[in-house]
Amino acid sequence: MRLRLGRPDINRYADRFDLTPATDGLAVTFLGVASLLLDDGSSAIMTDGFFTRPGLPRVLLGRICPDPDRIDAALSMAAVTRLDAVIPVHTHFDHALDSAAVAERTGGLLVGGESTASIGRGHGLQADRIAVVADGAGLRLGGFEVAMVASHHCPPDRFPGEITEPLVPPTRVSAYRCGEAWSIVVGHPASGRSLLVQGSAGYMPGALAGRRADVAYLGVGQLGIQPEQYIEDYWRETVREVGARRAVLIHWDDFSRPLSEPLRALPYAGDDLDRTMTVLTRLAEADGVALSFPTVFARENPWA
Repeated sequence: MRLRLGRPDINRYADRFDLTPATDGLAVTFLGVASLLLDDGSSAIMTDGFFTRPGLPRVLLGRICPDPDRIDAALSMAAVTRLDAVIPVHTHFDHALDSAAVAERTGGLLVGGESTASIGRGHGLQADRIAVVADGAGLRLGGFEVAMVASHHCPPDRFPGEITEPLVPPTRVSAYRCGEAWSIVVGHPASGRSLLVQGSAGYMPGALAGRRADVAYLGVGQLGIQPEQYIEDYWRETVREVGARRAVLIHWDDFSRPLSEPLRALPYAGDDLDRTMTVLTRLAEADGVALSFPTVFARENPWA
């Protein structure tokens, strides 16, 4: 933990909340942290689906479990009734706590590695509702083509390792080990559009070589406490590697705050969004890449 008090003012970047609203067709909806809804009007997939967002005292001292009311409220706000799949970017609690519950409610397939499967089994999902995938796996999910590419979590990974047994909540936060971390490359053949979801500010050198994505949804949690060279390498191995022309920043919001309240940045004790923005702005300008923030619960067209 760092000693600096307070948190960055997200309003400082108000001009970066500039994505075009999606009036029809393919859209992306930001749902906090690294939860993204991708829908084309006839099919939909979601990363993470983390809506419970337990408060800090419970995270530090108690046991956590999915909150049905918060999950239902978020799904209602996003107008989600049916999903083809739910895909956690890794299995820390701030990504995967609610993934199985969301899959159960929406009829979606829970997709990930063995750690994701352990969460699904602990929730009571049947085997045919869980898809265990390996590095490089390609899946057709509704109107989407999804490639799962092995990645790394941003350092420090406070709960490393795999979840090897069915995980039954309520349980300690530490039970949600990182498991398999993914870079998720999504294509939409009908529109010819593509995007990368990099849910954690980690990367595996060369992992995305040869992959292409028009837009990169870029996790920046803990990025601001990394050496500047790390931030530059992260940009190179994600945004620049896939040839994205826009980077949309996610995982910057304080996930101890419910979605019913305005989003705010993570505190300086764990991250420094201002420093992240200083470095990424320089890199984006040098590469001619648009740098944006998404608006929570807004259907947006990041390709516009």
